[in-house]
Amino acid sequence: MLCQDCNNREAQVHLTQIINNEKTTLNLCKECAASRGFHSPLDNVPFPLAELLSGLGSAMPSAEKQQVEQIACPNCELTFQEFTGQGRFGCGECYKAFRTQLEPIMRKIHGASLHRGRSPVILDTSTPETPQVLPVREEERLEEELIKAIEGEDFERAAEIRDKLKAMRESLALDQ
Repeated sequence: MLCQDCNNREAQVHLTQIINNEKTTLNLCKECAASRGFHSPLDNVPFPLAELLSGLGSAMPSAEKQQVEQIACPNCELTFQEFTGQGRFGCGECYKAFRTQLEPIMRKIHGASLHRGRSPVILDTSTPETPQVLPVREEERLEEELIKAIEGEDFERAAEIRDKLKAMRESLALDQ
């Protein structure tokens, strides 16, 4: 989305204001937001995740640590060392590139490495005539269906679902 003031740069600041039940939304680039006097209160605050991440690597043997630090995202080329320094990913593909290193960190921070809360409905619309649910949601749906099949003692159906789940998980593991 382009900045609605300059129409040249990508909008990075999104402001929503509701006054008297009237909603106003501004989508601005950083420069136009600054010229209007808007700035993030977190701009000059050190990001504590970066300190946490850099501290976690200190327990690793130095040869292994150097190997891990050189792992780079194939899409944006951000290295794991750069990620731990700034505490921010370069793109969405970084989640896949650094997954092995992130899972133990997520377990330490959140107690789990898998989000189980609400998530937006996302459809794969690459085939508009038959939109499909993305794999994570599909996996959850199949797990629920498997439980119902087992509870209903429909073991043939349960075996089919189990095989679908296994194939899906293997396919997801190959994508990483």
